[in-house]
Amino acid sequence: MTIPMAAHSRMAPRTVVLTLTLLMGVQPVSTDLYLPALPTIARSLGATLAAAQFTLSALILAFGVGQLAAGPLSDRWGRRPMLLGGLGCYVVASLLAATAPSIGWLIAWRALQGLALAAVVTTARSIIRDLYEPLDGARVMSRALTGLGAIAVVGPLVGATVVTALDWHAVMLVLGLFGAVTLAFVTRTFKETVPQRDPRATHVATLLRNWWQIVRDPTFGAFALLGAASYSGLFVFLASSSFVFIDTLGISRAAYGAFASSQAFAYLLGTLLCRRLLGRHGLRVAVRIGAAFSLAGGTTMAALSLTGWHDVWAIMLPNWLFVLGHGIHQPCSQAGAIGPFPEKAGTAASLSGFAMMAAAFAIGLWLGHSFDGTVYPLTLTIGACGVAVAAIAWTLVERHGEVRRAAGST
Repeated sequence: MTIPMAAHSRMAPRTVVLTLTLLMGVQPVSTDLYLPALPTIARSLGATLAAAQFTLSALILAFGVGQLAAGPLSDRWGRRPMLLGGLGCYVVASLLAATAPSIGWLIAWRALQGLALAAVVTTARSIIRDLYEPLDGARVMSRALTGLGAIAVVGPLVGATVVTALDWHAVMLVLGLFGAVTLAFVTRTFKETVPQRDPRATHVATLLRNWWQIVRDPTFGAFALLGAASYSGLFVFLASSSFVFIDTLGISRAAYGAFASSQAFAYLLGTLLCRRLLGRHGLRVAVRIGAAFSLAGGTTMAALSLTGWHDVWAIMLPNWLFVLGHGIHQPCSQAGAIGPFPEKAGTAASLSGFAMMAAAFAIGLWLGHSFDGTVYPLTLTIGACGVAVAAIAWTLVERHGEVRRAAGST
């Protein structure tokens, strides 16, 4: 595979994929590894379920808002400084979270983790556009996300094992260890990829002008909305499944970890299917097919719960279909949203990521207030997300999904 953009970056394609896998992998490690510990955190710190859940929502909110700054900063100063600073901050925040004496402090340190995560993940998405044209970028992203899927498969199992054998403090130390390993790898292997630093990228007038150019582009809008709707469905599971499975349905933490890992395996299969679909049919057809999985999974889960079938399998079987679709939408939406803006990839990546995290944060608030000890907040919300994904994929992406350089881009 060629690297037509920023050819001065002396990284082999295999190194690029491994680097992206580790960088993007910090996000699922921060959430999936943490999920089995949520009920334990609530009991250990004497917090309500809503407060414990907010430790995840705070990370997501900070992650979303932080991306608005991280993208322009990486366009101005380059990708390498942002990665080193973000990963270093992530390690420190993880160590502080491990020593948090109360739920308030844990929320604060998780928010700091989210800001650090914003620098890492936004920069990783920008690297794709630095090096590849959109279709090739989607293929490379799907390869990296396949590796991320493998990390996500292991994450809940590791989290369940650690919290059972030790406690939730140890889970935060594991997050710090993953961040430290990634930092060491990036320090040793990563070469700057930004084609040309933009010293005006963080000027307020330039920033507002860039934001306006990006958000009014219909291709960006279609793919950003697709990514936000699909990630929202995934986040519903992340934020509420541990409470539903462990507290409502009564399964063990170890069993929950296995089920959460199986979801990650479905995501991994989705990224593999995405590569095949992209090679044969291109972005729009891949998204169209992925939406069928999302719709089938979401509506089936909602329908089963409404008929009174309330057990783990009635949630997991349809959820595998939804997450399979997410494995297709994630690389396609990220590459498609950034594709029209090669000279401001960081800013475009930040806006796309902010849309995903804003939607997820809103979903998290809804779940925190609506959780009533039943399966319905989980099942019906994922059902609604499946309908939204299909509606966006079959209308907006179908109409505007041909990625071309935006008018006025250089």
